[in-house]
Amino acid sequence: MTTVLPTQAEIAAAGLKPGEYEEIVRRLGRQPNRAELGMFGVMWSEHCCYKNSRPLLKQFPTSGDRILVGPGENAGVVDMGNGIRLAFKIESHNHPSAVEPFQGAATGVGGILRDIFTMGARPIAVLNSLRFGALDSVRTRQIFNGVVAGIAHYGNCFGVPTVGGEVYFDPAYAGNPLVNVMAIGLMETPEIVKSGAAGVGNPVLYVGSTTGRDGMGGASFASAELSDQSEADRPAVQVGDPFLEKSLVEACLEAFKTGAVVAAQDMGAAGLTCSTAEMAANGGVGIELDLDKVPVRESGMVPYEYLLSESQERMLFVAQAGREQQLIEIFQRWGLQAVVAGTVIADPIVRILFQGAIAAEIPATALSDNTPVYPRQVISPPAYAQTAWAWTEAELPPASAEGIADQSWNQVVLTLLGTPTIASKRWIYRQYDHQVQNNTVLLPGEADAAVVRLRSQINPDAAGANSGVAATVDCNARYVYLNPYEGAIAAVAEAARNLSCVGADPIAVTDNLNFGSPENPIGYWQLAEACRGLAEACRAFATPVTGGNVSLYNETLDSQGNPQPIYPTPVVGMVGLVPDLSQVCGQGWRSVGDRIYLLGLPTEQTGQETGQETGQGTVTLGGSEYLKEIHQTVAGQPPQTELALELKVQAACRYGIRRGWVRSAHDCSEGGLAIALAEACISGQKGATVQLTTGNQRGDTVLFGEGGARIILSVALADSADWESYCSQQLSGHWQRLGEVSETDLTIRAGEPLETRVHLSVAEMAHRWSSAIENAIAR
Repeated sequence: MTTVLPTQAEIAAAGLKPGEYEEIVRRLGRQPNRAELGMFGVMWSEHCCYKNSRPLLKQFPTSGDRILVGPGENAGVVDMGNGIRLAFKIESHNHPSAVEPFQGAATGVGGILRDIFTMGARPIAVLNSLRFGALDSVRTRQIFNGVVAGIAHYGNCFGVPTVGGEVYFDPAYAGNPLVNVMAIGLMETPEIVKSGAAGVGNPVLYVGSTTGRDGMGGASFASAELSDQSEADRPAVQVGDPFLEKSLVEACLEAFKTGAVVAAQDMGAAGLTCSTAEMAANGGVGIELDLDKVPVRESGMVPYEYLLSESQERMLFVAQAGREQQLIEIFQRWGLQAVVAGTVIADPIVRILFQGAIAAEIPATALSDNTPVYPRQVISPPAYAQTAWAWTEAELPPASAEGIADQSWNQVVLTLLGTPTIASKRWIYRQYDHQVQNNTVLLPGEADAAVVRLRSQINPDAAGANSGVAATVDCNARYVYLNPYEGAIAAVAEAARNLSCVGADPIAVTDNLNFGSPENPIGYWQLAEACRGLAEACRAFATPVTGGNVSLYNETLDSQGNPQPIYPTPVVGMVGLVPDLSQVCGQGWRSVGDRIYLLGLPTEQTGQETGQETGQGTVTLGGSEYLKEIHQTVAGQPPQTELALELKVQAACRYGIRRGWVRSAHDCSEGGLAIALAEACISGQKGATVQLTTGNQRGDTVLFGEGGARIILSVALADSADWESYCSQQLSGHWQRLGEVSETDLTIRAGEPLETRVHLSVAEMAHRWSSAIENAIAR
């Protein structure tokens, strides 16, 4: 065995704490060599072993009637009925995208696609959840351009549609952007392919691309704060080849269908180290791997580099003994590398050979089981939160019928429509091929969630069911910053609401927990409270968590060396079933004369069909886009979500869509009711005339206050009596008729007596909304 021992500097560079190194020595019964140290460094990184978050993740519900594969594999798998099984997962590539935006984002797409087809599923859609700093920064614009280009490049070249997502802009992400990518795939193999190695003597195949020095130590890099020196870590950012991955997916699916593959594992984070250790540990066996047989594209590589390389488009298979040549020929036919590089052994160890000697030998469970865990005390709400919660609307200038301070309500609406977070994302999604594969039912920007047709390759008759999958990614991180528990509940509720607005039944969740350092008591409080909220909401919606990703240490250092964390951002990716694609719903008005309704929390009495207020949930300016953009204030309690009301409102929306009554549906989220109405006008290219009364509420709270459990929808006049009868029975006081769809203008009247508060043409609103990001980029 190689006996060169690591130095103290190398131990620190591996990201290992002194106590962790002592535990490694204890487990090995000796000191590790440099290659073994590197293996422990990546496998014990936060990115791979969740040592700060694992106790919190145990709260999540993970099982259900539709769950076929939950956490622990490359992706979750759910039963969509009619013999159709869906694989899906979300992961982050935040730090790589900060230092190399194009390749960081591109390889983020490539990595999540491999997680999907490693299970035996063909990728059918991609969504992304992105966070950037303010666009008035040159550096932010560079990162933004690079990330969008990287996502477009990989997805378009691979041939998978990018069908939806979300993008937020806030100074909190100036030094540390978030790039979370979610992929969805349909199972093509009769059996779900898992990662546990089996069969002593079975050959271990290395397939795909060659190994180089790109991506060295990427998992460790992703588990540390960004600093001024992070630019020097560009080698930790992988370089992807989407055309090669396209060949890889075809070769893998063909190989899986032979039945000759016992197990498969993507070489993602931690590369060969992770794939060998996890396959061995998951199967209760060992793996012996000879690095001399691994195809390389650079000369002079040493074991440390082989084992920590995160070169893309590579997989590790365990094959049935005697059938390895059959698999090799499949990969060679697709122009890919395929070699027998190792063997399954009885001893549960990972043994690495190099140049005829043992380069590393570690018990498999020492790397991947019983890894370090750091349970931490959850503090009381910190001072920043208590100060924020003390804010009240009384601190704002008085609001009149005409506006606030020196701005009219018309100006406020146009300002909000022109903020990049609310404005059209067309500049982004027009770079993506969202129609490749010809299964995209609702195009980006048309609805609150993406909808993709389900066409089973295993059971073609299932396609006759005309079903689809709806998918969304959601999180209002400002809510989570102000109140992590309530903000996390709101993220799950909004994801489910977006699915309900297209007519889909929510089924399951994958999440990406993006937070700062858990070693900071405030950071751990945010993480712990958010996990508590996610768990409670997922149980309420019966949407188990099938897996996901934890990305911590999302921080940059200021000029004084102090860490500046991002807003805590637990992104919720949710999938739902659309039973009949003839009954999907967009967000834009359909016909002049259709009646407009608000489901959920009332604005106040309107003088029309409505019920009494119940006090459930809240509509508030706290944490709102209005408060941030118009008053430059981030404060207050975010909206409190009433989960029971959410379930009732969403069920009513889905029922109305399936009965053919509801012609459009749109979630009220950032910007409140006025902005939701404006967005429905812009999307449908029609106006609306609505009437509200403010009661004892401020006018800006009624127009721009935010809260959960609110959906605006339109119903044809001929169906309105049936719809109103249903709402009266099912929703009691939680629905109201606001007005009707009109020709060309949005008119909002409010107060007693009624006064026009907002009157804008659809054309003027559309111009401001559609050009905001393009104008910011052109600076």
